[in-house]
Amino acid sequence: MNVKEIQKLMEAFQKNGLTELELADEAFNLKLKREIVVENVAMVSSPSMIQNQAQFPVTSTPATGSEEVEETIPEEGLEIIESPIIGTFYRSPNPDASPYVAVGDVIRKGQVLCIIEAMKIMNEIESEIEGTVVRIFPKNAEAVEYGQKLFAVKPV
Repeated sequence: MNVKEIQKLMEAFQKNGLTELELADEAFNLKLKREIVVENVAMVSSPSMIQNQAQFPVTSTPATGSEEVEETIPEEGLEIIESPIIGTFYRSPNPDASPYVAVGDVIRKGQVLCIIEAMKIMNEIESEIEGTVVRIFPKNAEAVEYGQKLFAVKPV
């Protein structure tokens, strides 16, 4: 690879919100890794939360007044599952299927909760905790940001 190719790769890496990328062959090895800081806390996406890694062009939606209401809901004793990537949030595997989870459902570790589509790749987001779903923050087919609240869960 030449310098221009590496620069283009680095631009695409940052533009698409990737946190880690490694390319290698017999004579060349390149590893890009970045740490994302949200509210002065280092956050790195967990590979166990992302399957079928995908990237998809995403457009942001403007903030609405409903986001202010979400912040005032008490979250004591609740675990918040956040988006590990930016993309489009889907509650089910396809438009005709039932949602993966609904409010009131009991979830287990490793259970698929939703899909986040990023750059035409469907990323299954799995639970890392067990408990009862108390709230689902984004609406179906809504754009989500890295670190945005997806689910509030009352742990078992």
